[in-house]
Amino acid sequence: MSTPETMKAVQLTGHGGLDRLVYRDDVPVPQPPQGEVLIRVSACGMNNTDVWVREGAYGSETDPESVSTWRRGRSTLSFPRIQGTDIVGEIVAVGEGVPESRVGERVIVDFSIYNRPPGDDSLADIDYIGHGRDGGYAEYTSVPSDNAHTVDTDLSDAELATFCCAYLTGEHMLERAALKAGERVLVTGASGGVGSAIIQLARARGAIPYAVTTPEKADALRDVGAEDVIFRGEGDLVEEAATMAQGKPIDVVADLVAGPMFNDLLRILKMEGRYTTAGAIAGPVVELDLRTMYLKQLQLHGSSQGTRRDFQRLLGYIEDGKIRPLLDRTFRLSDFHHAQTAFMAKHYIGKLVVVPDSMWEEKGAAYARD
Repeated sequence: MSTPETMKAVQLTGHGGLDRLVYRDDVPVPQPPQGEVLIRVSACGMNNTDVWVREGAYGSETDPESVSTWRRGRSTLSFPRIQGTDIVGEIVAVGEGVPESRVGERVIVDFSIYNRPPGDDSLADIDYIGHGRDGGYAEYTSVPSDNAHTVDTDLSDAELATFCCAYLTGEHMLERAALKAGERVLVTGASGGVGSAIIQLARARGAIPYAVTTPEKADALRDVGAEDVIFRGEGDLVEEAATMAQGKPIDVVADLVAGPMFNDLLRILKMEGRYTTAGAIAGPVVELDLRTMYLKQLQLHGSSQGTRRDFQRLLGYIEDGKIRPLLDRTFRLSDFHHAQTAFMAKHYIGKLVVVPDSMWEEKGAAYARD
């Protein structure tokens, strides 16, 4: 199959509302430069970062309400930008220095741009595909060859596209917090992509996850591995957590919500407990009683994305069947505004995935889950 000169893609044209996302049919197909591969995209998962970057919702260190993109003052974002990190597809062309034998490989993309040599796991200079360079909300995308990984699995392309950003973020959170087998972890925002990933990833480590959620999502979270659940906004959070865990210690809190519950989450932790976060959907500016932190000898970890080693563990979990996809729905790329509106409404468990219209037409019923 020959590669066309132009493609359909969704371009982010600036910070603002959904009107800043424009579906076009005349975007040039990228030509893979040296060391890169061209992927025909078959599916791309949706993430909170897409929305926050569009809205410019990251603030600054001195003004939390200011319009700023990911990494704040060190942003590599320029417009127009094709977002989309969770890319799955087929290599259809290669740049200089990449073996021609890679053409035809089905791949999942590690979206992180590490800017450090292999073996250096520092994330100080991290960027990501879909922000510092174009991503997967398109029919084609070019990525470094080292970021395109084959994976031995019978999962569908849409199912594979649920993993990368959410599960890599969750795995790095647990790695930073050093969660061990037998320990207990309380997960907030547990029904979302990262939260539901953490529940499964904790089980893969032999740990015991508990979830903070809503009543209508409780059974689904138990089904993916939550030991038990407590309901957000019902009763005293600290007391409810103690009852749920039957008085046993909570070693780690993996928080994606923050907001008013932040200090209570620190109170829930045992002495020398660990708090890890990669999001704050209920509010990033929180109240902290420092006495809780220092008298309990707590560790607090911020996390974003993950390392190459985190990604390799994730691939192993997929191939070993230790984690499973939570695909709620798929959407056509041309219906992107509807897709992101549904994403922001949060009336689902797991992940939403976008599929190029051309791929949808080819595979038909395999994608028709909206």
